[in-house]
Amino acid sequence: MTRRRSGPVTPKLASLLEMLPLPALMAASEALTLEGHGSVVTYSPKVFIPLTRLCRDVCHYCTFAKVPREVEKPFLSRDEVLAIARAGEALGCREALFTLGDRPEARYGAARQALADSGHPTTLSYLAEMARAVVEETGLLPHLNPGLLTAADYAALRPHAASMGIMLESTSERLCEPGGPHHGSPDKHPARRLAALRAAGRARVPLTTGLLIGIGETRAERIEALAAIRDIHRRHGHIQEVIIQNFRAKPDTQMADHPEPSIDEHLWTIAAARLILGPAMTIQVPPNLQAPETLADILRAGANDWGGVSPLTPDHVNPEAPWPHRDLLEQATRAAGRHLVERLAIGPRHALDPARWIHPGLAPRIWRTVDGRGLPRPDGWAPGRGDAIPAILHTGSSRSAFDRVLSSAGSGERLDEADVVALFRAEGADVAAIANQADRLRRSAVGEQISYVVNRNINYTNICLYKCSFCAFSKGSTRAARGAAYRLDRDMIAGRAAEAAERGATEVCLQGGIHPSFDGNTYLDVLRTVRDAAPGLHVHAFSPLEIMHGARTLDLPLPRYLEMLAAAGLNTLPGTAAEILDPEVRAILCPDKVTADEWVEVMRAAHRIGLRSTATIMFGHVDTYAHWARHLLRIRDLQEETGGFTEFVPLPFVHMEAPIWQKGRARCGPSYREAILMHAVSRIALHATIDNIQVSWVKMGRDGAAAMLQAGANDIGGTLMDESITRAAGGTNGQQFGPEEIGALALSIGRPHRQRTTLYGSAA
Repeated sequence: MTRRRSGPVTPKLASLLEMLPLPALMAASEALTLEGHGSVVTYSPKVFIPLTRLCRDVCHYCTFAKVPREVEKPFLSRDEVLAIARAGEALGCREALFTLGDRPEARYGAARQALADSGHPTTLSYLAEMARAVVEETGLLPHLNPGLLTAADYAALRPHAASMGIMLESTSERLCEPGGPHHGSPDKHPARRLAALRAAGRARVPLTTGLLIGIGETRAERIEALAAIRDIHRRHGHIQEVIIQNFRAKPDTQMADHPEPSIDEHLWTIAAARLILGPAMTIQVPPNLQAPETLADILRAGANDWGGVSPLTPDHVNPEAPWPHRDLLEQATRAAGRHLVERLAIGPRHALDPARWIHPGLAPRIWRTVDGRGLPRPDGWAPGRGDAIPAILHTGSSRSAFDRVLSSAGSGERLDEADVVALFRAEGADVAAIANQADRLRRSAVGEQISYVVNRNINYTNICLYKCSFCAFSKGSTRAARGAAYRLDRDMIAGRAAEAAERGATEVCLQGGIHPSFDGNTYLDVLRTVRDAAPGLHVHAFSPLEIMHGARTLDLPLPRYLEMLAAAGLNTLPGTAAEILDPEVRAILCPDKVTADEWVEVMRAAHRIGLRSTATIMFGHVDTYAHWARHLLRIRDLQEETGGFTEFVPLPFVHMEAPIWQKGRARCGPSYREAILMHAVSRIALHATIDNIQVSWVKMGRDGAAAMLQAGANDIGGTLMDESITRAAGGTNGQQFGPEEIGALALSIGRPHRQRTTLYGSAA
């Protein structure tokens, strides 16, 4: 038997846990749960597909497994499987849970014959075909519970499943001895179960496992099992959730008269699991096996997931225990101060890294379903698409956990990464509380006026040397597939600048791709062209990528090149090309672009010679809330050093034509909830350092912009004659949003508006 490091410390750990009174144990566990998961409690709307109820094991508490004479036929047919899946999909289910006995062909001739008749050598082969059919013909994601699997088995099933599961149940060998519940069940020997858990880790399969408590094990043996799960997960990182399931005595079984564990025993084990497994682990408790009045206490003890709940199919393993209605779950979850949210068959931590954990054939389905938490997007809204905005802000008070963070931010203190991440994880009434606090900070910082600048975009070329995976604007050659490539000549640039001035613009914004023929002199020539054509225009030009390219091609230090640009007419810089200032994200989105450090270096150098700039974030693609937090705090740190940023601009990722999305390797932009939180949390995290938060009407649309202006934003940016970058990505919100339209928007939310200069002075 494999030796486990956790064994020698188990008695000491058990003794320590025994010493704590249950209320204290639960309080410590709940604090860890909130640290790891915030207020969110998840569940999976699913259907249960009992592919076969035949099993070679004879667990003494089980009523799921049958013998051939007790079933109409050994296996469900393909049509029966798909009928269940399609009915569940029609009711809003996301998961197809395949439950089945362990390798029944090893015990029953009827199973062998049925498999032969269907053209399959094994139950696992048949399971793979049925799971593949569900993937191909429905929108459900399969989760497979076929029992013990080898590395080869996992490899064969992985293309057809988002996740798999095998309950460890216990590491007690005693339970396999004569008279024990697992006697006569070869697949329940702990060493074999642990080997299957390790094999799943090596196969990179997101795995559900857990304990069945109350079948004769001791508390110390439960702790030994939890420590074994912890150690295996530390090595492979693949355990997506741990179920703490209570034994239920069933008639007509050998354990019909065995006592069931008390609720206090269950709560103790849940809390122990949380303390052993840590804040990040998802701990699941099946709600149908509990008394309704105990559900809130189960969450307080450390659970954060209710598992699969079906609106269609019964719990075939516990048919005597019907699923609670979602309203009851929501009520119990609310009673514990939490928010009930749907999840997928793959847990959120693993859903955020499909490239590692999901077969390539299934990964696009995950990417296009989830938000930045790895949970299903709660609505059909996407930025830039012209969708009606959802109504998600709720009334109510926030949790006390947010009060400290909001109070600290309101006094101008720098939040840490964990605090900012916690704000981004807000749900329900907490979102409203954060948005309201951001609006109050906006009011105290800049007052009630909504500001805007009259400007024109001049994107002088869309030909670019770089291969940014998110960009639908740039073209690699004149024969690019996504529209015609172009380069404006000097006369065209001059004409557009002069026309902008004639139409009342005070600013021209110049940006373009990195054309193969461009060097540092090109940007100097563009500036002189605009200056000659429209001397009175404020020139807001060149991203840090363009600045860095220009300096390098002339072999000049950044400060010297920036001084040359300023002398040629540059007034301020746009803070684009930032995307996410984190190397993990940039390695995927733009590996050949300026690094995060180089972007900061350009901005620091510009600010030091007196050139001010905006700062941006492009969010909602392959990033997480931790990346967002690091980006915001890096912007704040540079602002405290230089004071050079005029505004912060959240730019939601517009996905429709983005190459990375079309390849199935990015999310569909932020959810609407995330868009609200980005604007609000930006205001809160940057308070007392950057006064102006801008909403992009191009990305958010008119109604979305109005909502953001009530959630911390105070500026609507520019009128943007000739906007083209978002339109290239599939955006539909128009090329221009004029002063009259801005005035009507301001009136609709009861706020005054004013035209500003680029540096937020009066344009009158």
